[in-house]
Amino acid sequence: MTTVIWKSHQGSELPEKRRMIVEAIGWQVRMQSHVWSPPTDLYETDSAYIVRVEVSGMRQQNFSIQFENNLLVISGMRPDKPERRAYHQMEVRFGEFSTVAAMPGPVDIENASAEYDDGFLTVNLPKALAQKLNVK
Repeated sequence: MTTVIWKSHQGSELPEKRRMIVEAIGWQVRMQSHVWSPPTDLYETDSAYIVRVEVSGMRQQNFSIQFENNLLVISGMRPDKPERRAYHQMEVRFGEFSTVAAMPGPVDIENASAEYDDGFLTVNLPKALAQKLNVK
């Protein structure tokens, strides 16, 4: 069983930053209605921040992963076979996608890694040394 621990960020500007990111991405998605956002998890271990994106049917080389201003942006294109269909239910999305995760602390981007396995892209962002040692 997985245990999720919620941490309060009282006195921090993280919730405000996250709200601004969501609004900006929401605006961008409305302007480009073909862009969708896959389910994304961001969690923390003692030594790293982990971002996990659920997007099956891809190849590792088809992802774009960018890190700037403490924001991890993952995007790509999930292709669909161009054939004529009469859908009765349609929930699986295809085409361009993008998701953004705001890191709660500094990361050691030089040692970051990513792996795509069984429909999940997992990005491991080691915490910066100062963060690991709780030095401020």
